[in-house]
Amino acid sequence: MIQIFPSLNIKDLLLQLYQGKVIVYPTESVFGLGCDPDSKHAVYALLKIKNRSWKKGLILIAANYTQLLKYIDDSCLDKKQQSQVFSTWPGPVTWVFPAKTNSPYWLTGQFSSLAVRISHFEPIQRLCLAFGKPLVSTSANLSGRSPARTIAEVYKQFGNDISIMHEDVLGRSKPSEIRDVMTGKLIRG
Repeated sequence: MIQIFPSLNIKDLLLQLYQGKVIVYPTESVFGLGCDPDSKHAVYALLKIKNRSWKKGLILIAANYTQLLKYIDDSCLDKKQQSQVFSTWPGPVTWVFPAKTNSPYWLTGQFSSLAVRISHFEPIQRLCLAFGKPLVSTSANLSGRSPARTIAEVYKQFGNDISIMHEDVLGRSKPSEIRDVMTGKLIRG
């Protein structure tokens, strides 16, 4: 028997984010778990769901560069580094930037840097613009399992008690590439 779950509109998802809850939303390749990056409670709830250590740090996904400026320190970038970043954004490349000294440790983990991405994918753009800031972004899967690529897989792994943006993933086969902004070095291909 196939169960049909109600689709949440953007206002419902925003309410969940404002209340410090974790939501699921489509990305370019898989579904993502997201929450308010400024809410320690929400981030720790997300980490508990993932069974992930805070020490690993997290990725922020945004609609535009301005949304990231509160969290990253771009003052040390030269023109070449800036050009390299902006030639890939918006798009499926995550860049690891130096973090601002006041960036929350629950985002940076044990590092002095923060991974960030500006997505071109319309559902993410819509969600981040409506929320007014970036979201924490990590793949929607339980530790040791494959990331969910369909809504049915999300429900199979997380049950019925998680709020989901009911839209399809874009269909990319691989997750975003991760690069170091200072060196250009590929961290994850």
